[in-house]
Amino acid sequence: MRTAGTVVVYGATGHTGRFIVAELRRRGFTTVVSGRNAAQLEALAAESGDVEARPATVDDAGSLDRALAGAAAVINCAGPFAVTGGPVVEAALRAGIPYVDVAAEIEANAAMFADHAEAARKADVPVVPAMAFYGGLGDLLVSAAMGDWTAADEAHVAYGLTSWHPTAGTRAAGEVSHDRRGGRRLRFAGGELRFHDDELAEQDWDFPEPLGRRTVIAEFTMADVVTVPSHVAVPEVRTYMAAEAARDLADADTPAPEPVDDLGRSDQTFVVDVLVRADGVERRASARGQDIYAVTAPLVVEAVGRILAGDTRTTGVASAGAMFDAADFLRALHPHLSVDLPH
Repeated sequence: MRTAGTVVVYGATGHTGRFIVAELRRRGFTTVVSGRNAAQLEALAAESGDVEARPATVDDAGSLDRALAGAAAVINCAGPFAVTGGPVVEAALRAGIPYVDVAAEIEANAAMFADHAEAARKADVPVVPAMAFYGGLGDLLVSAAMGDWTAADEAHVAYGLTSWHPTAGTRAAGEVSHDRRGGRRLRFAGGELRFHDDELAEQDWDFPEPLGRRTVIAEFTMADVVTVPSHVAVPEVRTYMAAEAARDLADADTPAPEPVDDLGRSDQTFVVDVLVRADGVERRASARGQDIYAVTAPLVVEAVGRILAGDTRTTGVASAGAMFDAADFLRALHPHLSVDLPH
């Protein structure tokens, strides 16, 4: 028998997973922690005191089924998602429960839409990939900026990060994506994803405060090139990354994030600034906060809460902007996120 409000977190012992477990517990969800390392799961369960540990591996479908037994939803935060996404969403569909992940990998998100849309639709189960800082937040901001528009000529998502100390999971996922592309990069233009070998270019971007004018890497392509076009009629989506953050990510010696407050957040400040254009008219939306990994927790937990409450706009595989009322969702994230949306 399914217990209302019980959420399984697959990959719970990772950096982002721990933030998600803490946020679920804060919001009163019964929480089950899962993943491949039984010892680490038991330690996390003992530390938390009120969660259950259920080890499972993606190469053992039976273990995944046991991990999801009786749950109301599953959150997958175990990368690389090119490896974990398929098996965990398939287990969720077998169980008939919603699946949400925090994948930033472009290929993994594209595969989620391509490979699982029909099964999720037939099962009438919500599946929301990239419900995280990368992919989900930008998609929500684009949707909120567009308002009553149903199409746009172009969408731009600029990431202003004062620094980027990547986790081990971020680095591993990046290596998988790099290898799958053969070192090539991606852009979304002409209504499709295209490989290219163009040199990286820099430009300036005027971010809202507290960042202001910053140099960004143009076409530093992120998961928004999958999430936004999945439901918005737009032929061009471009994403940009603050140059200092891009340099941190590229440097193999950049350490992992270190906590500076009681919530475990790092001292990283971020601003995500979105610009959409249609017929010569521009609309903007922005969000700012602290620590891209920490803010993923309220994003994904808010999504699960709304799905379980039936506060959704569709079913099957859908991005954040298609699944939820974007403006209402973003405003609900205060005080984790400060937003500036069109009136």
